[in-house]
Amino acid sequence: MVKIKQKTHKGASKRFKLTKSGKVLHRSQKIRHLRSGKGKRKIRGLKQMKEIKGTFGKKMKKLLGIK
Repeated sequence: MVKIKQKTHKGASKRFKLTKSGKVLHRSQKIRHLRSGKGKRKIRGLKQMKEIKGTFGKKMKKLLGIK
């Protein structure tokens, strides 16, 4: 029986980053526009990548080719 290779989801690979320790990171939302109404501290915090936890993180790992 031939096993089919699991392919990486290209859309997910462009949006999510997998760290060496196995965490899934994504860019923050609400930073693309309407920035004048947000404070400098908030914008600085939104520039940092956030970790995805729980079942959604497991789904993203599967899309990225990690079991």
